[in-house]
Amino acid sequence: MEQKEEQMGLTVKKSDDFNEWYNQVVLKADMIDYSLVSGCIVFKPNSYAIWEKIQKAFNDKITKSGHKNCYFPMFIPESLLKKEAEHVEGFSPEVAWVTRAGDTELNEKLAIRPTSETIMYESYAKWIRSWRDLPLLLNQWNSVVRWEFKHAKPFLRTREFLWQEGHTAHSTKEEAEKEVMQQLFEYVDLIENYMAIPVIAGKKTDKEKFAGADYTTTVEAFMPDGKALQMGTSHMLGQNFAKVFGIKFLDKDEKEKFAWQTSWGLSTRTIGAIVMMHGDDKGLVIPPRLAPVQIIIVPIVFKENKEPIIAKAKEISKKLKARNYSVELDDRDGYTPGWKFNEWELKGVPLRIEIGPKDVASEQLVLVRRDTSEKQTIKINDLEKKVEQVLDEIQNSLLKKAKEYLKKSVIEAHNFNDFANAVKSKKMAKALFCGQSECETLIKDKAEGATCRCIPFEQKPAKGHCVQCGKEAKSWAVFGKGY
Repeated sequence: MEQKEEQMGLTVKKSDDFNEWYNQVVLKADMIDYSLVSGCIVFKPNSYAIWEKIQKAFNDKITKSGHKNCYFPMFIPESLLKKEAEHVEGFSPEVAWVTRAGDTELNEKLAIRPTSETIMYESYAKWIRSWRDLPLLLNQWNSVVRWEFKHAKPFLRTREFLWQEGHTAHSTKEEAEKEVMQQLFEYVDLIENYMAIPVIAGKKTDKEKFAGADYTTTVEAFMPDGKALQMGTSHMLGQNFAKVFGIKFLDKDEKEKFAWQTSWGLSTRTIGAIVMMHGDDKGLVIPPRLAPVQIIIVPIVFKENKEPIIAKAKEISKKLKARNYSVELDDRDGYTPGWKFNEWELKGVPLRIEIGPKDVASEQLVLVRRDTSEKQTIKINDLEKKVEQVLDEIQNSLLKKAKEYLKKSVIEAHNFNDFANAVKSKKMAKALFCGQSECETLIKDKAEGATCRCIPFEQKPAKGHCVQCGKEAKSWAVFGKGY
């Protein structure tokens, strides 16, 4: 048993070699497998179940606001993809093409979906005729393929990944802008209150915005290895695509007008963020609201008292399942309780229940928190109340800890030397900025590749001069290295 335990556990500390630690966690916690296709991973049940929980939480949100799910083809004719010039230029290095079917050369190349604006908006132009057809509020859950990248990293940077992409059309600019912000803050709620990861919400610079958009809003997190991670984006597309694709409607005043559009997306990179933000030297730590298994019950048995302990463990499992908790009972033979503890800790199960002969005799059991390893003995009669309380405490504690980390990771820099030192010391630099793309490029060259993560919505007066060029500042901006 000891040999198995040794093989199963992590061999590197998170603080010693973050990259190796991450790779070991996603493999040993049985989240992924590598495939024969370079840069593509297999989502095993332990990670796909987290994605399903994210899907459910977000679906519940957008359904309430009238959005409906649909599905469009993954193949996009070259002529369609090239319709919006700025859009295709932004994606052309990443597009994978289908040129042949069997032995037959295709008449027109087909792009494998890098994003769905073009294929969807061809249909929107047919469907939208009158103001009565608006707003059109659609979302799809699908995979996309983006071929160009430097280093593959499971969940964070892969050639194929899963996401949702919302695409809406509206009769007025105001309605579309309201939609952009509504969806961005749905992401804030999802990421903070389910994933327990705090984010900075703001606007991307023109240099960093989505290709073809008027502007892009974003939610940015900061990971323990000193890199920023874009967690979700919501784009104001304006009338750019509407004019290219002919998405027009007859308004109430009998005049023909172009629709105003938005798109917004969040992907499986958020699973990688959960691993990085909350994981420790024992493995995964999954927030209770997204944990595939929220509670693991480990009976501590001996030959002479096995049956009554297993019976009690099954009774506890049944009680908790009746309350809609996701529970597993680990009554496997041939494994010591210690080995089981390590396995379930590696997989990040938020709460462990231990029950042995003394516990059965005293009508009690032991609760063990995954995040702090704190143990408490409770009466079985208090089970449901205590489990609810402890799971809430874990969820809140993970967010609180992550918020403290984000707060100390954003350094206000008042000159370029302080700015560069902040980036060098694996922090994000918050500084006055003129907003010029040329300045952004110079900052990236001079500060170890730091990019403008966003111009936060929460702003104090931008009195002073740009940290790079010394011209009058327009706003405070957050810069950092990214994935």
